[in-house]
Amino acid sequence: MKKGKATAGQRRITFKIETPGAKHVSLMGDFNEWDEKVHPMRKYENDIWKKTVFLDPGRYEYKFLVDGQWHKDPNNDRLCPNRFGTFNNFLIVS
Repeated sequence: MKKGKATAGQRRITFKIETPGAKHVSLMGDFNEWDEKVHPMRKYENDIWKKTVFLDPGRYEYKFLVDGQWHKDPNNDRLCPNRFGTFNNFLIVS
């Protein structure tokens, strides 16, 4: 996946999470090899953190890393089990 502008066929997806008191939030998923440095999120008003990425059509699993703790996306009820015995969110980009 490339950073910056979308290439042909990619979709702009904005992720957001409300995390009162958080100091650092990263968007992590199979689209960025679960690397917390790739998609750090930006804090906006009312403790809302956001990150916009460009994704090719497909199915993607993800979670948020908030101050070192994993959090599911409260805005997405699509869940799938992961290899750690917990759940990831997933989305389908078409």
